[in-house]
Amino acid sequence: MPSTLTALLCLGLCLSQMISSQKYTLMKPIIWAKPNSIIPKGNPVTIWCKGIHEAIEYHLLFKGQLSALERQKSHGLMNKVRFPIPAMTLHTAGRYNCIYLSGELWSKPSDPLDLVVTGMYDIPTLSVQPGPEVVSGENVTFHCHLETATNTFFLLKEGRSSRPQQRYGKNQADFFMGPMTPAHRGTYRCFGSYNDFAWSLPSEPVKLLVTGSIGDTSFAPTEPNSYDGEDSWDVYPSTTKTGFQKELTFWDHTAQNLFRIGMAVLILVSIAGLLVMDWLSRKRTQERAIRASSGNAGEGSEHKDPSTNDQEMQC
Repeated sequence: MPSTLTALLCLGLCLSQMISSQKYTLMKPIIWAKPNSIIPKGNPVTIWCKGIHEAIEYHLLFKGQLSALERQKSHGLMNKVRFPIPAMTLHTAGRYNCIYLSGELWSKPSDPLDLVVTGMYDIPTLSVQPGPEVVSGENVTFHCHLETATNTFFLLKEGRSSRPQQRYGKNQADFFMGPMTPAHRGTYRCFGSYNDFAWSLPSEPVKLLVTGSIGDTSFAPTEPNSYDGEDSWDVYPSTTKTGFQKELTFWDHTAQNLFRIGMAVLILVSIAGLLVMDWLSRKRTQERAIRASSGNAGEGSEHKDPSTNDQEMQC
């Protein structure tokens, strides 16, 4: 029996080590900003972080340090939280991440969100060569100029799917694009900046028209013309979980639960097996003892004392 207990103890320790060494990873949260990630100075913005329904706490990280946190206030579900910023300034512009806590596990940080404040410098000028109307297949070059000396320029096309292009220059930067396709049509602006998160006021818009042939206006731009900080400037569009991501999350949790159940069943089966083996061992030991005692009794009856037999006969 002591050997069985030792075996059970060793088995429990080994399985516990296996379970604890198994690394369960939570789904990485999603972070985005509304109305967008490029905000004029003084305007409000809200940072959203989305995790899983089992999350009990969210942390917003700014430049790698804790900036704000949100805890579950009730027993309801909390798969996303908001972190409002009342007014954009130089101090609130920068790189953000978020993480969440589920049970005793922290998720990995989200992808970075670069929050940009505009309106910090003079207005640059933007021009395009050979002109704002080109034929499909031609090349164009955008020239962005800022009187105030700077070292970085950004060219941005209005629209949700747009991401800024970055160039370096003291007072001017050139953005080469081509060959032109209808996908390049739209409204462009440029910004000057001394860092990636504090930009100048936007330039006046430049509409680029790409036609199939001269005079063909079938590819006329349809994007908004005004810079109003609305969704047209959402260069980092809000990311939501697609059905595929939800399915991955579901299967991730299912796999973890199946692993835990499997390990529990394995432990129970192993313990049951060891107990059965111990019972069989003790049963065999008892049977051998019974057989041994029966054999000893038989031998004793065959080797009786002769004097005892004589006494019995006399009686």
